[in-house]
Amino acid sequence: MDRYPARLELEDGTLYSGFSFGSRAARSGEVVFTTSMVGYPESLTDPSYEGQILAFTFPHVGNYGVHGDAADEWGLPAGFESGRIHAAGVVLSQDPSDYSHWSATQSLAQWLAQHDVPGIWGVDTRALTKRLREGGSALGRIVVDERRVPFDDPNARNLVAQVSRKEPADYGARGGEGKKLVVVLDCGCKHSIVRSLLSRGVRVRVVPWDHDLSRERFDGLVLSNGPGDPAMLGVAVMSVRAAMARDIPVFGVCLGNQLLARAAGASTYKLPYGHRSHNQPCVDVTTGRCYITSQNHGFAVDESTLPHGFVPWFVNANDGTNEGIMHVTKPFFSVQFHPEACGGPLDTQWLFDRFLEALR
Repeated sequence: MDRYPARLELEDGTLYSGFSFGSRAARSGEVVFTTSMVGYPESLTDPSYEGQILAFTFPHVGNYGVHGDAADEWGLPAGFESGRIHAAGVVLSQDPSDYSHWSATQSLAQWLAQHDVPGIWGVDTRALTKRLREGGSALGRIVVDERRVPFDDPNARNLVAQVSRKEPADYGARGGEGKKLVVVLDCGCKHSIVRSLLSRGVRVRVVPWDHDLSRERFDGLVLSNGPGDPAMLGVAVMSVRAAMARDIPVFGVCLGNQLLARAAGASTYKLPYGHRSHNQPCVDVTTGRCYITSQNHGFAVDESTLPHGFVPWFVNANDGTNEGIMHVTKPFFSVQFHPEACGGPLDTQWLFDRFLEALR
């Protein structure tokens, strides 16, 4: 790989030098880090990373390459969480040009170039992570060939409106008469959520984030993951609130946890640097059992604002932040982590079974 000098510049003037890979375009966004060791194709296609420059702390990202576009039995891409890369840029420690895996069809660098996403390698990602942990997530930009773009704060926009589908889509409908119908509110829904539901024998209808749920007749509602500030989703909050008034089972995932909380009347806040990894310990406060979870979020629910009837369900064992809520008598519950995570631990896939029990 030819070495083209590049820099990561933070808004406060901090500079990290390295070399360009992928697209040589200039990009800006919110700089965040993840400690995940595997699953970078899944992470980069996760809509929750929309507008963010993602730094991978594990040094060997890129070593197994990127596989092709093979679809699963439901027609969903088998190894990607959406149809495109959502991260605005990628930051790595080591050169990602070499790869070795039987299923790979191209390198990480080739894949990023195909999607016009810039990357920079040769960065001291440990120093960058320390800076972000001490000072919080920061606005930054990748500079190549001295081309710069203005610093851009993606959280100032309704990112969910950017990543949500525009029209409803149905899955598992063929021969599915008589099966339970689950509506997924697409706030940036990962394919793995749809796949986890379909594998349990239900029909799934995925609708846009601002879809009028009062026009739908369904057995259960899933609130998906997604990017950005949940305070911008007033239309979705009102729609979820209307569904809750019908006592329809509701299950929220990641942003869906914040959406359910706001629909119930609670508030949310921005975390200093978020939770992004495959190894976050979360404790079920009803049993005391700790689960290893996959996470990707920058906002959290303020437990102190939960209304009567709602209680905390999971708590993060590292920093004590909320990781899930539930209603004490009604079929409403949500988690801040990703039970569908692929790649990542599948220790909490049982939550989908619990949701299906609520449907029955």
